[in-house]
Amino acid sequence: MSAATQYELFIDGAWRRGGNGEIPVVNPATEQVFASVASASIEDLDDALAAAERSRGAWAALPACERGALLIAAARILASRVDEAARSLSGEQGKTLAEAKGEYRRALEMLEWNGIHAEQLCASLPIGAGRTLVPEPLGVIAAFTPWNYPAVLNARKLGAALVAGCPVILKGAEETPSASVFLVQALQDAGIPAGVVNLVFGVPAVISEHLLRSPVIKVLSFTGSTAVGKHLARLAADNLQRCVLELGGHCPVIVCEDADVEAAAAAISEYKFECAGQSCNAPSRVLVAKPVYEQFVSKLVDVAKSIKVGAPDAPDTQMGPLANGRRIDALKRLTEDAVAKGANIETGGRRLDQAGFYWPPTILTGVRHDSSVLREEPFGPILTVAPFESLDDAIAEANDTEYGLASYCFTASEETKRTLAGSLTAGAVSINFLRGVAADAPHSGVKQSGYGYEGGEQGVRSFQNLKLINGLDALDR
Repeated sequence: MSAATQYELFIDGAWRRGGNGEIPVVNPATEQVFASVASASIEDLDDALAAAERSRGAWAALPACERGALLIAAARILASRVDEAARSLSGEQGKTLAEAKGEYRRALEMLEWNGIHAEQLCASLPIGAGRTLVPEPLGVIAAFTPWNYPAVLNARKLGAALVAGCPVILKGAEETPSASVFLVQALQDAGIPAGVVNLVFGVPAVISEHLLRSPVIKVLSFTGSTAVGKHLARLAADNLQRCVLELGGHCPVIVCEDADVEAAAAAISEYKFECAGQSCNAPSRVLVAKPVYEQFVSKLVDVAKSIKVGAPDAPDTQMGPLANGRRIDALKRLTEDAVAKGANIETGGRRLDQAGFYWPPTILTGVRHDSSVLREEPFGPILTVAPFESLDDAIAEANDTEYGLASYCFTASEETKRTLAGSLTAGAVSINFLRGVAADAPHSGVKQSGYGYEGGEQGVRSFQNLKLINGLDALDR
């Protein structure tokens, strides 16, 4: 990517410069500005709203199989550009090239799954004699995606909404604009009609407030912090816009006495330190049965110390920099608070002394319950580890958070697996493995982690009204 790269808005089928100037894009490995992204004006947003509304009827009327075929075509086009797209994403976000390519593979799966199942997901649903549910698109979607996994989240939101028959105004992340641009360009090249997909960047508060004040918008789909999600939900309330909110997490892992300690330490470390820990689904606190606690901490620290931190485009790098300086400031504050209250730093714990937003894998033990790192989502490469006496104690501690996005556990006991699966309060519980959410799986948080589903059939239903028809056994569309 050249220093002169300028990312534009996409409105009504055409790329354009923004009416509100440009926003610099910083390379987190060097802290240098190397690109810019257009910032939308109110006029740009009004044009996007008008274009999306104009396209709504024709897009909804297009047979679902044709909408699906367009998504599959876009996925194939994007697949041919993954190497270039991954380099751009790595340079903007800081994740390694391998991680960026892996993220694009997941994004392609999202597009393809929705495309392949389009006809099924839009078919009428007989529910009894003379009664049928008919899925109908709700209308124009406002989708807001963050900077940590922009390729996957763009594809998840766009794929489901477009298959459902809904035009989309996508507010991409200004810090990682290329992921939005590559995806929208692939859709354009695949033949998406003008107005069906619109891409804007700019001042987040201005964009969200203007879009959500418009009655054109029927659904808000947002992934980001709990605080911002609550604010957007309040804005959406005035027009009774449906909300799909994937918000913050503070995900526990329970490691039982009968677990394979070495395998658990390796799996937790691999998933935690992907994307430098900047994932709401990443584990942030590990609870370990007391008899194997010391062994587990030793293994985890060894694995964390072995992780090669460096430039994201270097072939031997296993973890790149954090995405921005805000994360450095947050991790410094959380670490200092924990240490001041008696915590021990087993490894890491301070910013690396070099250019770039580098913070090494950090393991904290002896963390007091009133420490901020146990209450705030760390969103970075910090893990706390604590022992537990009984399984009931571990469950209580795991659930002692305002968040409920994901929980993890390691055990060989079938009975313990069932107990934990039923007792952990989270949108998802994973047993003896940690990985991202598959394209066919619905995902939702509970408590302060949000509501509404993304992914799978339920994710498409988020953008549909199931109209009840009495007096017909079926209605083909």
